[in-house]
Order: sequence, then structure tokens, then C-alpha cells
Amino acid sequence: MPETLREEPNEALVSIFETEQESEALVIQGLLEAAGIEVLITNFDAPQDVLPVGGVALRVREDQVEEARAILAEYKDKGITDAEAEAS
Repeated sequence: MPETLREEPNEALVSIFETEQESEALVIQGLLEAAGIEVLITNFDAPQDVLPVGGVALRVREDQVEEARAILAEYKDKGITDAEAEAS
């Protein structure tokens, strides 16, 4: 996946969300980007012999953490249907 964050060498990125479902991460990425928040998706797949273990983390710039967490909290409280309706 392409990285969408501006490249600034000393800029701190903060992990705000982790999930095993890439589809859920993509929905949240869309919500955050619609609000003007840049998002970096990081896969942390760890291959195993029996069961695959892994997931996806969303990271944002340190100066956008509070706004991103507020959007994430709204998503968790209301669900995607209500959040999408408000964005429209």
C-alpha cells in the first residue's frame, strides 16, 4: 500500500488503531482521511507454521492524534452507518 504521509525525518507517528481485519482498517483510514488526517497503514504479519498471525496498525502524525482518536471514538460509539451519514 502506498504511504500517504509527508516525509519529515524527525516527525513522530503514533499508532491509534490495530486490528486483524484489513477491511476495518481501510474503513477507518477513509474516515480519517476524509477529515484531513494523513494515515499510514502498517502490516504486521507474522507467518506461523499452523495459523497465520498478523494484523494492521494505523498511525498518524503526533499533531493529529487527538482529532484522530475523537473520530475513532465516534466510529466505535455510533458504528460506521451513522458516521458515514454524518459525513455526507
